[in-house]
Amino acid sequence: MTEKRTPSPRPSRSTQRPILRNKRKIPRQATSNVAFVRETPQPGDPLLDFAPVVTPNQRKNTITPDLQRAFIAHLAANGIVIEAARHIGRSAEALYRLRLRPDAAGFRMAWERALDWSMTRLEDSAFARALNGEEKPILHVGKVVGVERRHNEALVMFFLRTRLPHRYDQQKEVGPGHPLYEKVAAAYAEERRRIDNDPANMARSRRNLDIMVARWYKAFMALWEERLALMGIDTTGTAFKARAEELKQKGFWPRETPEQFGIKIHLSDEEQEPQAER
Repeated sequence: MTEKRTPSPRPSRSTQRPILRNKRKIPRQATSNVAFVRETPQPGDPLLDFAPVVTPNQRKNTITPDLQRAFIAHLAANGIVIEAARHIGRSAEALYRLRLRPDAAGFRMAWERALDWSMTRLEDSAFARALNGEEKPILHVGKVVGVERRHNEALVMFFLRTRLPHRYDQQKEVGPGHPLYEKVAAAYAEERRRIDNDPANMARSRRNLDIMVARWYKAFMALWEERLALMGIDTTGTAFKARAEELKQKGFWPRETPEQFGIKIHLSDEEQEPQAER
């Protein structure tokens, strides 16, 4: 099985939505996945407020904190690592090596946030296509004779299932509060009540419990007789029986019996067969 790299957890997207600008001259043409561009974060943007990697001995090709913030800002605008690296005049390989340094935790988190913010460009463009559709030219004999607006129903259903799964996706996130979950839970609870209140099941459960208690009682009595035997007391001898009868008459002999505690001795089917033979 191919080993998959576990992605680092992304922080939740900020409540402040990235600024998107429609770069098309005609607003109705803003249906392409490249129709919107992300405005570059300004110096006061919270995205750039991270702890950069500081190199003590800087060289000519060192990626300084200012270059790191410029890279993050450009990455948030377009979402392409190679282009953001070219923007600051460094290679993508050097930036990936910088990302792997132990002291680059803040830089890595800002990188992930920048990628998450750049996804709004694709998300908003796809959402615009789902709502507004796309204009397709109508060709006749090689000439455009008109246009028609087409809607991508699969894209519409994708947004409905992902944004409103409790309404439109019956196989996703079915948990407490979901109508399907509550329906199945109510049916299961009703069936359990019916089974638990069935007289035959109750009698069967009671008999199984009595069998378990009877086995425990027999094991306890056998252990007690074994302890008496180790002390040199023969419980089957006439002397022991006579002494036991004398103590019973004086009231010093324990009178606890299984019936006193409401225990009914039931034998299982395997235990009844040797009992019948005897």
